This record gives sequence, structure tokens and C-alpha cells, in this order.
Amino acid sequence: MTDTEAVPPPGCPAHGGRVPLYGTEFAANPQAYYEYMRLYGPTAPVELAPGVEATLVTDYTAALRLLQDPHSFRKDSRRWRDLNEGKVSPDSPVLPLLAYRPNCMFSDGAEHLRLRQAVTDTLAKINSRRLSDNTRKISDYLIAQFSARGSVDLMNDYAKQLPLFVFNDLFGCPAEIGDRVLFGITGIFDGVKAEQANQVLVEAVTELVAIKRRKPEEDVTSWLMQHPSQLSDEEMAHQLVLLLGAGGEPERNLIGNTLHLLFTDEHYAMNGLLDKAIEDTLWEAPPMSNYAPHYAASDMEFAGQKVRAGDLMLVSFAAANTSPALATARQASGDRSHLAWSAGPHACPSQEPARIIAHTAVENLLNRLPDIKLAVPEDSLTWRPGPFNRALAALPARFTPIPSAPGPRPPTASVHPRPMPAHTSVAPTAGRDVASLQPEQGGVWSSFLKWWKR
Repeated sequence: MTDTEAVPPPGCPAHGGRVPLYGTEFAANPQAYYEYMRLYGPTAPVELAPGVEATLVTDYTAALRLLQDPHSFRKDSRRWRDLNEGKVSPDSPVLPLLAYRPNCMFSDGAEHLRLRQAVTDTLAKINSRRLSDNTRKISDYLIAQFSARGSVDLMNDYAKQLPLFVFNDLFGCPAEIGDRVLFGITGIFDGVKAEQANQVLVEAVTELVAIKRRKPEEDVTSWLMQHPSQLSDEEMAHQLVLLLGAGGEPERNLIGNTLHLLFTDEHYAMNGLLDKAIEDTLWEAPPMSNYAPHYAASDMEFAGQKVRAGDLMLVSFAAANTSPALATARQASGDRSHLAWSAGPHACPSQEPARIIAHTAVENLLNRLPDIKLAVPEDSLTWRPGPFNRALAALPARFTPIPSAPGPRPPTASVHPRPMPAHTSVAPTAGRDVASLQPEQGGVWSSFLKWWKR
């Protein structure tokens, strides 16, 4: 580095090389890293995990160019040169979110259009009023679990649980299958026996598809199954895994990050600016901060840098949204012109349902517990490490306890799974003893359904 070049953020070992997007230092202060990466230009060389290299697009205009050019940049990760050449370890922690799956997220061309249309048309059938009402009921249930205590970890006891419950309801999951879906999604994103958790999730949605084939109902699974594209059972299972998985983690982080903003900047709460708080969160702390994996279709020059065919390219929604050059243009371009939902043909197809869930979850919490506030100093909060998400590890809060009302209380349940065999593979295997992979009987979704149907 020359004397005119900026010094990397504290703890950053890049020193002119690849910038690491993992570890506690990056999680604690990602904006310092983005500021440093901007010195490279519109893109920067990064490392997602040890040995996993990528190019990160940090400029808003360059990001739009990539996202809106499906001819030059493809989504099918079977093009990933480093993976094909064995440079990426098969047990890399980032591989589950980058490896190919036959769904609309990792497809291109006509196949993408067919799968994407099925998903888009299906999600368009969701009734906004019913979604809001059911989200509020689920919120009430979760609040009842801790309202008498006067304290709560809002990330793990509220923001994490609520989206999974909402999606279980939307997709029409019966009790036992819903428990396994919750366990599978939680395990994948929390890194707790991720391969086994993925196995549980795949087998659970496969069984859900079989049930809905026999008896369709008014739910997302049945609507997707009835779409004119006539998805096969395998295609159904892969789209459901995508929708359930991709919906849970970002929604959890959107709720948590919005609550964090409300607790740490009283301007929003004092002026009733909940919608503004949600949009500003999407601008400044997007739930998925670095993602949208693409692969260069050929050797080219992009944003002044040489790119080889098969190079992994990611978009930093967080860096692009907070670029100093965008500050003035942000007001002129509209408050929803951020890239938190991505853009182009692979933009998030469920933006409005996601907003409804987040708005209802936060609004109901603040209405039920009006004096709730952060229980610890802001600078003591920690953020979960990882290259893709922007998420708090915990959000401790306190409030005036609400005495339990007379009569039946919402039941509680264990979320701990039964032990899983270490050799369990990711792909479904015929004849596998599925019982050994299931969570305990009477999991949280089963308990919620019992309360709901009283």
C-alpha cells in the first residue's frame, strides 16, 4: 500500500489483498469495511470464508447494472469455477447458501421464467388482511410467553420465531410437519447440524407436497401446486425449501433491526414513524447485507476490473445503499429505491407480504408493551458474524410486566430436536428412518396450533 491509501479497518488483515467478510470484527463494524472497500472502486476482492473468494459490488450503479443484466451474469451456481476446480471445501460454512438447487433462485432463461412465474402468481394470492390478522395472532401468542416476566430477548424469543410461525401458517403445515420445518430452517441458518437440519426440512416439505396432492386447501403450497406451470413433486419441494428458508432469516433480521433502530433513535418512536423506520432499516441495515450471487458468463471487463468466466460476484446491498454518492440522489429517487430486495429479474417476489409481517409484528409488540425499551447499553449488543446477513445475536429488552390473565395460558413447548445421526446426508434417501431426524413430539408449532384452535 502507498502512503495515500487508506488503512484497513482495525483487525482487518487484508492490507491490499482480499477483505474478509467473516469474523467478529466485520460483524461489529461493517460500514468501516465498506468504506475501505470503496477505495478499490465499484468492486472489491473479498473472502467469504477461509479459501472462498468472490468479487463484491459496492457501488449502487454497478450493482444495478449487474442485477439487470441476466445475459452477462448468470445465477446457476454450477458455473462457479472455483467450486468446480475444487478450490472450495465441500464443508465450507457458506456453501449451503451458494450451492446449486433446482429452484427459481439458481436458474436462468426459460427455466427461471417458468419457475419464477409460478412463485410470483402464487404469492399474489395471499390476502393482505388475513396475513396481517394472523401475524397479529401469532404475535399475541409469542408475547404471552414472556409478558409476565418483564424482560425478553426479542431476537430469539420473538423476531426469530414469528416469521417461521407465519410461514408455517401460510403454507398450510400440519402440526408434526410444521415442527420439523421449524427445526430444519432454524438449524440451517444457525449452523446447528446444518446438513441434518437440511435433511429434515427437505423430507418435511416432501411429505407436505404429498399431503396437499391428496387434499389441497387454501394455502400457498396448494396454490403453487395448482399453477398452470404444473410443477413436479421435486420442483415443488425445492421451491418450498427456497420460500420457507429465504423468508425466515431475512424477515427475522428485518424485525430485529427495525426494533434496534426504534430503541436507539427515539425520533422514530416519538413521531410514530414505524413505516419510515422499516424503510430506513432496509436502506441502512438491510437484513441480507451481501448476497445475490451471480457468475460471469464470459471473460469481460466490469466496472473497470477484469472478470473471468465463472467468477463469483456478489452485491453488497448495505454498501450500495449507503454510498456517499447516493445520499443526495436518495431523496430524489424515492424512499423505496434501495436494493434491500435486490433488483432485476431475480428481485424478491414477496416484498409487500414481508413489509406487512414486519410492520404488524413491530406495531403489535409496541402496542401491547408500550414502555418496552433496550435493557442493556447499545454498545454492548453483539452482531452475528457471517458474510451475508446483518443480524443481532440478541436484543435484550425490559418492560412493565403484565400479570397473567385467569384461565388457560398459551402452552409452551421444547424446541430441542431428538439426536440426529452424524452421517445423515443432505439429499433425501429412500428408506431412511425419518423418525430419527424429527424434533421432539409436541414442538412449538404443535403447541401453537393447540392454542389457536381452542
